[in-house]
Amino acid sequence: MRKLLFFILSVLMIIPNAFSMELSLQDAINKIVSESNDVKTAEANIKKAKAQLSTVNANRWFSIDGTVSYMNLIDPVRPTSSQGIKIPSEIGAILEHSPLPLGEIPDNIFNASIQITQPIYTFGKIGNAVDAMHDAIDMSKSAKDLTLREVKYAAANLYWTAKMTDGIVEASQKNLYNARVARQKLTAAGRANRSNLIKIESDIATKEINLSDAEFNRDTAYRMLKIMAGIDVNEQIVLTDNFPDSFEPLPKKELKSNPEWDIYERQIKMYESNASSKRSGNLPTLAAVGNYSYYALGSDIGNIFDKEGSQSAYMGLALQVPIFAGGIHSANATIEAMNAEVARQNLDKSKKLKTEEYNTAVNKYKHLCDNLDKLNNAYNLTQRAYDVSVNRFASGQTSAIELSDVSGALYQMDMALLNAKYNILMAKESVKKLGD
Repeated sequence: MRKLLFFILSVLMIIPNAFSMELSLQDAINKIVSESNDVKTAEANIKKAKAQLSTVNANRWFSIDGTVSYMNLIDPVRPTSSQGIKIPSEIGAILEHSPLPLGEIPDNIFNASIQITQPIYTFGKIGNAVDAMHDAIDMSKSAKDLTLREVKYAAANLYWTAKMTDGIVEASQKNLYNARVARQKLTAAGRANRSNLIKIESDIATKEINLSDAEFNRDTAYRMLKIMAGIDVNEQIVLTDNFPDSFEPLPKKELKSNPEWDIYERQIKMYESNASSKRSGNLPTLAAVGNYSYYALGSDIGNIFDKEGSQSAYMGLALQVPIFAGGIHSANATIEAMNAEVARQNLDKSKKLKTEEYNTAVNKYKHLCDNLDKLNNAYNLTQRAYDVSVNRFASGQTSAIELSDVSGALYQMDMALLNAKYNILMAKESVKKLGD
């Protein structure tokens, strides 16, 4: 009968898991990366930098400008008159002796023109600006790489934190179960010692609170993991990856590159190219130009195109030479040069800090792995001490206070072992985040 009851309980425990989503560490990382707003922002910045490159590149190509205008000349003496322009008597007297034919001056003028300009040589204004935008694109790609590393690290942290809360709940349940078993043994032996009974009841109450806190922390960790992974908070999930029992040593490598270094290196090049481009503002610009214009005149709107209009066209070269701009080009070039110097100092600082951070993560991983065997040995000794104390307590050879102390020490060893494995895994993730 007991075997049947145990089988039924086992089936009932398995059934909920059959309808739960299984989530591995890699699955969680992939989901969190796909949901990350930071990653989407980094991708948008890449597209933005490429669009800015197209904007700068557009200055290399010819531009076509068209102009269409209509003008109606107004007689200032009779502005509301619908007649043409009246020549003042003073000017009319002069024109009477002129060999030019006199007639009505048309007061409606139509003009249409089109102009083509093709830059030929800008002495570095466009070329340096294009180089700067290429560096900006590479910089945005490195920024995305840096963001991906940060997001993956955060995802691993969420996953292993949730997994650790599972272990804390399990350890709290075991700790509470042991206290209840001790109370059962004490009361089953006959008349229980009152002080021992009070101590055990106090321990049980405390451990019930610890279990409640552990379950709350577990639910909170799972909820945050599901939110960041884009999973419905009401969805039941099972974390399939477990804390390893042992860890492989990390290969010894020096930190030679990092996305943050790439960003600063590209920044330096971008600002230097911008400085050259700004400095080129003091130099001429050579361009090829072409123009076609059409003019039509008439005494009223209706007869503007009655007669053949006048046409003109030209093509040639134009050299624009800056003469004086108040030193603005040199000032802007200095600003960009100082931006490059700031980026150069930031790069030097980052190399020092990131190298030390990387070496610390590697050393921390090795240090924690070296201590893990000692910690496991200490845990086994604490477990043996607890087993001895339980047997002594059952035979009445020790007090509930001693049993409580040993039980508490065993619980702390459970926590220490979980925390050590979590720290080892996160140290490894730090190495991955910072390394090549």
